[in-house]
Amino acid sequence: MTHPALAEMLTPADAEALAADVLPAAVERFVGGAAGAELTLRANRAAFDRLHLVPRVLADVSSVSTARTLLGTASALPVAVAPLAYQRAVHPDGELATARAAQDAGVPFTACTFSSTHVEDIAATGATTWFQLYWLRDRGHTEELLKRAEAAGCRAVMLTVDTPRMGRRQADMRGAFTLPEGVAAVHFGRRPDGVPGDARSGTSAVAAQTANVVDPSLRWADLDWLRERTSLPLVLKGVLDPADAERAAGCGVDALVVSNHGGRQLDGAIPALDALPAVADAVAGRCELLFDSGVRSGTDVLKALALGADGVLLGRPVLWGLAAGGHQGVLRVLRLLAEELETALALAACPDLAAAARLRVANGGGTIR
Repeated sequence: MTHPALAEMLTPADAEALAADVLPAAVERFVGGAAGAELTLRANRAAFDRLHLVPRVLADVSSVSTARTLLGTASALPVAVAPLAYQRAVHPDGELATARAAQDAGVPFTACTFSSTHVEDIAATGATTWFQLYWLRDRGHTEELLKRAEAAGCRAVMLTVDTPRMGRRQADMRGAFTLPEGVAAVHFGRRPDGVPGDARSGTSAVAAQTANVVDPSLRWADLDWLRERTSLPLVLKGVLDPADAERAAGCGVDALVVSNHGGRQLDGAIPALDALPAVADAVAGRCELLFDSGVRSGTDVLKALALGADGVLLGRPVLWGLAAGGHQGVLRVLRLLAEELETALALAACPDLAAAARLRVANGGGTIR
C-alpha cells in the first residue's frame, strides 16, 4: 500500500510523517528512537543545523555531476543505503523493495547481518550490494556469512565496531518491544538465536537477541582474522575518535564510516558531524571516508562532503520511505535527495563533487574547515 501523500513529498524528511501514519506505534518507536535520553539523536541534527556552507560563485554549473565511485563501484550519488535491520517489520517487501529502489537510483545497498531477507535474494535484485557484519560469538557462523556474501556477489564487508552490546533504547524497553509476527533474522536460519522471543516488561527482545549472538570481545587483532577470510574491501563502521581512525588507516582498511549509530548506542557521544573533520585529517586520504548519523537532505550530504567525507550512508529516511510506499517510497526518498544535492551543488558553484570537497564551512565560532 502506498501512502496517498507520497507524491506530494518535497524532501526526504517528509517521509517521517507519512511513516507515522501507517506504522504500528511500537515499530515507529523502534525505527525512530535512540539510546538513553536521546541526547545524541538530537545533537546529530543540531550539528547539521548550526553548520553553514560558504558558497562560491562564478563557476559554470550548467551541468552538475553527482556521480562518485564508492568502494570501487560507480554510484550515481555519493550515497549508499545504510545497513538497516529487520526491514520487513516496516513493509512486507522489506529489503527487496529497498534494494530494488537503490538499484533504480544507482546507489549501493548495504545488507545487514540481522536482515529479514537472505543476502542471496537481496543481491539477486541487481543492486550493488555491500554486506554489514556483526562480530558473532560463533566464529564459524561469522565465516559462513562472509562466504555467503562473497558467493552472492557482495562488493564489500562493513564491520560494525560500535556495538559490543546494544545501547539502552528506553522506548523499546518500556514497550517490551518484539518484532511483528513472521519477521526474523533469516541469516540465523532455524537456530534458536535467530528469532527474538517475547520481551519481558522493561526489556527489548531485539536487544536480548543481540546480546546472545554478538561477541563483545572484538579487538584490533581480530581484523587480521577477518582479512584472512575475505578478499572483499573492508569497511569499519562506527569510528569517531581520530586516534582510532589513524590506527584503522594504518591497518590498511579500505574505508571508515564516521558514525554514532544514529544515536542508538552511547547516548551523549559526540555528534558524528562534529567528529568528521578530525577523523578526515587523521585518515589523510589513506582510505575512503563515509559518514552517517542525522542525514536528512541533499544539503546535509553537501555539508558532510565539505567536511571531508567521500560519501554518506542514508538510514532512517529510507525506512520511512519504505513504510510509506515500499519500493516507490524508497525511490522517492532517494530521488528527492538527488534533486536536493544537485541544486545545492549548483547554488554553491560546484559543478562536481571534487569542488564540493573544497567548500569552506563555518559555525557560530567562525570557519572550521
